[in-house]
Amino acid sequence: MKEHMTLQYKIECLHDVAVVGCSGRLVRGAALDEFRERLERIEGLRVLVLDLTEVDLIDAGGLSTMLLLRCWAAQRGVNVKLVNPTTFVRRVLEATHLASVFEIASLQEALCILRAPLGPAPNYAAA
Repeated sequence: MKEHMTLQYKIECLHDVAVVGCSGRLVRGAALDEFRERLERIEGLRVLVLDLTEVDLIDAGGLSTMLLLRCWAAQRGVNVKLVNPTTFVRRVLEATHLASVFEIASLQEALCILRAPLGPAPNYAAA
C-alpha cells in the first residue's frame, strides 16, 4: 500500500505558461494553503497547468483550493488546465460535478498547449 504523502509540487515557468507538477495529497492544511498562495504570486501568466498525475488523494479542502485558484485565474485572464488526473481525482471531480467546471486535458493535450506559439497568430493577407 502506498504511504500517504503530504502535498509536494514543482513549478516550472516558461514565458507565460506555468506547469505545476503535484504529488501526494491535496488535502486541507498548511501545505495546501502555502501551495495556493505560492501560485497566486506568479505574475504574467496566460496558462496555468496543474499536472495531477501523481496526486493520490483530494478532499473538500483540495477542491476548494482548486476553485479559489480558478477564480483567481479568471480575474486575471489566466486559463487553468488540469492535466492527467488520477482515477480517484477524476471520480471526485465527477461526483461533485466539478469535472465540467474545470478544463481537464490528457498529457498529450497538455504538450500541445505548451507547443502553441507565443503571442497572437500572424495575420496573412490574401493576394
